[in-house]
Amino acid sequence: MIETFGASPDGTAVHRLRLGGGGLSAHVLTCGATVQDLRLDGHEPPLTLGFAHLDAYIAHSGYFGAIVGRYANRISGGAFALDGKTCRLDRNFRGRHLLHGGSRGADKRIWAIRDHGPDFVTLALRMADGEMGFPGNLDVSCTYRLTADSALSIEIEATTDAPTLANFAHHSYFNLDDGGASPILDHRIEIAAEAYLPVDDDLIPTGEIRAVAGTPFDFRAARPIGDFAFDHNFCLGPARRPPVQVARVEAARSGVAMEVRTSEPGLQFYAGGNIVAPAPGLDGIAYRAHSGLCLEPQIWPDAPNRPAFPQAVLRPGETYRQSTVYAFSRD
Repeated sequence: MIETFGASPDGTAVHRLRLGGGGLSAHVLTCGATVQDLRLDGHEPPLTLGFAHLDAYIAHSGYFGAIVGRYANRISGGAFALDGKTCRLDRNFRGRHLLHGGSRGADKRIWAIRDHGPDFVTLALRMADGEMGFPGNLDVSCTYRLTADSALSIEIEATTDAPTLANFAHHSYFNLDDGGASPILDHRIEIAAEAYLPVDDDLIPTGEIRAVAGTPFDFRAARPIGDFAFDHNFCLGPARRPPVQVARVEAARSGVAMEVRTSEPGLQFYAGGNIVAPAPGLDGIAYRAHSGLCLEPQIWPDAPNRPAFPQAVLRPGETYRQSTVYAFSRD
């Protein structure tokens, strides 16, 4: 089902699609390719944070449920070099760095509906040469599909007509207990990473790849999140690969669990410490710090300025492909 959900500030119509299948239901917006609402049969509250009206998404830059890019996460100094040429980007983070593709990244754009059915939708977007400072026209598509095993499958593909960067991420905030009415700090989480990236005061990686052993970042065995300011990349591998399970989250009280499977070499774990909502969320819930957590599969942050990190360069004739699955179960 497709319905009109409002209009963007420039008057472009925004549509909402309802999907159902595999014990899940979802609403997807063409604004930002956003998962507005995601629910599991037998568990009444929403699994993700979102808003009932478009105005709240437009007024807030929290990336709730959106696809971010064309470079997810941060690029230091808002600049990088590609084939000997310096590209200067939009500095939308603290006036110094690029964050999630810039102030008009994929999350702020209206995507076109390319195809849809009862349990899936494919959205498409062209990101123009020079937009936010990135070279090359980039054509990107995102397919959301609800599968038989109660999973939200996300397939992202992109092609370009000139060398550029391609690094997208899904940015839902998850709360598996009560839709965000209480904090996620007692959720138990497991992340299959031996190392993480320390960051400076601007949340930019220092360049060190540090072992998680003996640190608060050791989630190789499941444990509660606790009250720590997690907003860090966990190093899953040196390059993209066939999808594997990389994380598992268990709610403290509801019996709901979520597994994350992805092709990506990095996983940004953000515990939602800076959530500020401009309006009541789904079901009228007031969101606060730690109302939800993000697990964002992606290339490592600031990789264009760190040759030792997995790289995100995409060239003509190549196709960027990301596969990510969030699979849910309930005791």
